[in-house]
Amino acid sequence: MPTLGLPERQAVRLALAALLGVAGVGCFAPFELFWVAPLIWAGLFGLLCRSSSVREASLTGLAFGLGFFLTGVSWVYVSLSVFGGMPWWLAGIAAFLFCAVMALFPTAASAAFKRWQPVALWQQALFFAALIALADWIRGWIFSGFPWLTVGYSQSPPSPLAGFAPLLGVHGLSLLVALSGALLWRWRIGLPVLLALVATGFGFRQIAWTLPDGEPVSVALIQGNVPQEMKFRPEAFVRTLQLYRDLIAANPAQLTLLPETALPVFIDQMPTAYLEELKTLAQRQQGDIILGVLTGDGGGYFNSAVSIGSSPLQVYSKQHLVPYGEFIPPGFAWFMAYANIPMSSFSRGPDVQAPLAVAGRQVAANICYEDVFGDEIIRALPAAGILANLSNTAWFGRSLAQPQHLQIARLRAAETGRPMLRATNTGMTAIVDSRGGVSAVLPPFTTGVLTGEVRAYTGMTPYARFGNWPALVIIFATLAIAFRSSWRTETPA
Repeated sequence: MPTLGLPERQAVRLALAALLGVAGVGCFAPFELFWVAPLIWAGLFGLLCRSSSVREASLTGLAFGLGFFLTGVSWVYVSLSVFGGMPWWLAGIAAFLFCAVMALFPTAASAAFKRWQPVALWQQALFFAALIALADWIRGWIFSGFPWLTVGYSQSPPSPLAGFAPLLGVHGLSLLVALSGALLWRWRIGLPVLLALVATGFGFRQIAWTLPDGEPVSVALIQGNVPQEMKFRPEAFVRTLQLYRDLIAANPAQLTLLPETALPVFIDQMPTAYLEELKTLAQRQQGDIILGVLTGDGGGYFNSAVSIGSSPLQVYSKQHLVPYGEFIPPGFAWFMAYANIPMSSFSRGPDVQAPLAVAGRQVAANICYEDVFGDEIIRALPAAGILANLSNTAWFGRSLAQPQHLQIARLRAAETGRPMLRATNTGMTAIVDSRGGVSAVLPPFTTGVLTGEVRAYTGMTPYARFGNWPALVIIFATLAIAFRSSWRTETPA
């Protein structure tokens, strides 16, 4: 019977790692096979344990990362090519290089695991889980951060492990998923641990970390479904204004939200009569409208959420900008010359901004992918009782980006014990309750208004109080235990 030679075995190993990465995307929205996640990370753990060298482990991690990110964030190509106007070949190269850079994080984790691999299985599992969680955490802030597809997001509600979110946040969930997966290699150990984690998470889900505050307020979340290619065209401007005015007039509410840059001009360029009309519509319900619009102060211009209505005018300006989409990193002006991305040189808003006092409630606004950064969302707490996200994901077309973004918002709600309102241009516009469940959602790529009632919440979850620190302490303590074990193994008596 013929046997595989070394090159063939390595090729099979890399192919398996890449396929595991592709399959790992199924743990996230819209598929949400959260129960598969431990099996995915068990597969990667097994491949790394059987690697014969650090180099082989590094290639295994790279293959896994490429399969994972090229599949999971393929929408980067859509934004650059279809809507950014970049030549298809350059967009393809740019998207591949971006995913390759993201793949370096699991590559580094895999190399470190093999370099200092402990002997005992339980120590190997702890070391592996800590490295995976650490890599995701670093990816979430280095070079301004891109924490999309962090492992813990695979356990957003209704996963029972989501019960750990109010305590340890998304990075604590990453640690638990990778740990349970690694331990499954000895199922007599791993299965009881996994069941214990599930039972404990389910128990934590029964705890009311926060409490309702005041009476419900009526909300109307506007989904304009304005095509991205028409959004900034002058001939479409009047139609856009009419669309939003008509939708607001037909759906009165105490709190109305419009998407990010719903009105794609500076607010001081808006027709005064139009703004007065919107203000009057809001005052019918003694309420307010939060709309996405551009603002400027002479020293720069901002991607902002502005409130008008019964309350005084207030402004929240986006502070965490998207590289290339909203600001140009030094040395990359040549790259942007190939793309047609309007308004790509925004200024950052202040790090600390008060919640918007609207509709008798304190609302913490965030714009676009700012809700991916949990440690930034909690800055508005405990003052804010409601979270509100204004997004325009039309840039990514009919891709995985929109359901993935809603999944992220659900975990933010679970972490903070606050409801999250999402008003988006093309989807997914939703009301997320304080436990991370979706109360209502509009179909994507439709024009409509999502109406309902929402209550503000008061109180602080452990995560809202301490942020990522508890998870990081556990991660680094785990690494220290594993390093000590490895050092004792390598040091002669």
